[in-house]
Amino acid sequence: MKPIRNKTVVLLSSLTMLLALGACDRAGDRTVGEKMDSAASKTQQAGAEAKRDAKDATASAGSAAYGAADSTKQMGATAGDKIDDATITAKVNASLAADKDLSAIKIDVDTQNGVVTLSGPAPTATARERASEIARSIKGVNSVNNQLTVKAG
Repeated sequence: MKPIRNKTVVLLSSLTMLLALGACDRAGDRTVGEKMDSAASKTQQAGAEAKRDAKDATASAGSAAYGAADSTKQMGATAGDKIDDATITAKVNASLAADKDLSAIKIDVDTQNGVVTLSGPAPTATARERASEIARSIKGVNSVNNQLTVKAG
């Protein structure tokens, strides 16, 4: 009778262990489920944060692009001004060289922001004034700073 009793004890012990393990799994399932819900919530929150960050980055990139475009436009305008000044200088030089009274003398012409500065010698006061008139007649000239000196003799 002992072998049957031992078998019964082993059977009951095994059954108890199985029930205990089953109960552990159910408790574990609830914990795993809760963990899954928590992870899903965190994932949704992270997704919302990532979406917000992406919107902010897009807005920042848009502002940066606008700023870069504005900067480029200003740089282009400045370069255009430099080209205009160089063009004015070339036109003034050409006009002075074409004038019969001024072509023989060396007049330095410098243009900055549409202001033409004339420097060097002039044979007469009339030639000095003629150089100013020629410079003023060029398109784009805002004013003339005549620093020509009349040479006696």
